[in-house]
Amino acid sequence: MNKKEKACDLIIEEPAAIYGEKPGMPKGEAMGPGETVACIRAGLPMVEFEALQALLGLGAEELAGHLGISRSTLVRRRKGRRLDPQESDRLLRYARLYARAKSTLGDEAAAQQWLKAPTRALGYENPLQFAETEAGAREVENLLGRIEHGVFS
Repeated sequence: MNKKEKACDLIIEEPAAIYGEKPGMPKGEAMGPGETVACIRAGLPMVEFEALQALLGLGAEELAGHLGISRSTLVRRRKGRRLDPQESDRLLRYARLYARAKSTLGDEAAAQQWLKAPTRALGYENPLQFAETEAGAREVENLLGRIEHGVFS
C-alpha cells in the first residue's frame, strides 16, 4: 500500500466522499479538490462502498450493478479492500446524489425512497438507474434543484 492509498483509508461508518471530509479528521474538515481526486485515483476503500450501500438501502450486487461492477469483480474488490479509480469515481457520483437528495428532501428515508422510485421527469426510470452515466446524474441533480425551488417537473 502506497502513501496515497494509506491517506485515503477510512475508518468511519458513513462515506467520507459524501461529505468531502478528510480521512481520519473530525467531521466538517473538508478535503480539497486535489485531495478528493488523489483518493479517487488511489481507489476508495471498500468501506466507502459498504457505507453507501447501507445509506441507499441496496444490496451489494444491486449497488455494484449501478457502479458497473460484476459479481466476480465485487468478490475481488472485497479481497483487495479497494475499488479501482473508475469505480471510485462512479461511487462518488452516487454519494453526491444521495447527499443532494437528502438535503433537498429533508431526511435519509425520503432520499432513499425518492432515489429508488420511478420518476416521470426521468422517463419513468428511477434516479439511481438514470444516474448510471454522468449526463444522467447531472439531470437528476437538475431535477433535485427544480424540486428544491418548487418548479413543477
